[in-house]
Amino acid sequence: MKLLLHICCAPCSIMCVETLREEGLEPIGFWNNPNIHPFTEYRSRKSTLIDYAKSIHMELVTPGEYGLRPFVQAVAADIDGRCAYCYETRMEAAAQYAEENGFSHFSSTLFISPYQNHELLKQKAEEAAFRHHVELLYRDFRPYFREGQNRARELGLYMQKYCGCVFSEEERYAKRKKKAVEEER
Repeated sequence: MKLLLHICCAPCSIMCVETLREEGLEPIGFWNNPNIHPFTEYRSRKSTLIDYAKSIHMELVTPGEYGLRPFVQAVAADIDGRCAYCYETRMEAAAQYAEENGFSHFSSTLFISPYQNHELLKQKAEEAAFRHHVELLYRDFRPYFREGQNRARELGLYMQKYCGCVFSEEERYAKRKKKAVEEER
């Protein structure tokens, strides 16, 4: 099996790669995350992943450039429904790359996050796999999330505070503001 692993960030990749390697699989990492904003956040996540991949001797593919404008244009009409497009875009890119480069399977580190809409993500990945004639290697990595985050802290990896899109950053600040107002009462 030749496995392409879409990677959202280095911290989320730690336990995904480790558990796959324990199964005897050697994933090749794939960075494609046009949703991340601002560019400095995108660059920090990408640079951290590149360094981490080198440290664990994992091949990493980083095609394309920063793609915020097309992402924002695509989700502007339905900001609350943006995650479906975000998952679709990233799973489509991974499946297409897998098909074009002789991979039999692909997966994603997004499957580790308890903050993602897991069923919707899985659906979008399955649809992309079907369209591109590759198999989705589905794994529910969520039980390893906390361990991976702790390991990332121990390694001193850059740790982000939101999923990546400008709208999730906005939601994070809105929750903080609401909490502060409630605490003042």
